[in-house]
Amino acid sequence: MARVLVVDDNEVIRQLIAVNLQLEGFEVHTAVDGEDCLARVGEIRPDVITLDIMMPRLDGWVAASRLREDPATCGMRVLLITARAQEDDVRRGQEIGVDAYLTKPFDPTELIRLVRELAEHSRAEQAG
Repeated sequence: MARVLVVDDNEVIRQLIAVNLQLEGFEVHTAVDGEDCLARVGEIRPDVITLDIMMPRLDGWVAASRLREDPATCGMRVLLITARAQEDDVRRGQEIGVDAYLTKPFDPTELIRLVRELAEHSRAEQAG
């Protein structure tokens, strides 16, 4: 069973994402912002991290950058989920090295498809 860490400061959205993924058989953990994500990622060891951008304390841009800079987390799959859909935002995510980008409001079916695809790539790399 693939593990997913859902990071969003909005409790309703965090729970919406978590429930949709749990119903599809994922083991889901949650974090309330980027700082919480970085504090918990070592113990959880998720296959995929869904990461909001606009959060207090530590936003998704900084959290994603730190995940990529750390040898222990640089290979974890990161899916940015955000209302920021401008081309510059997508480009910034690509420069950081995130694996996928999903804009709010999102289709739960698309969310599940992306997380499943990223988890499969993560599992294949671990096995390989």
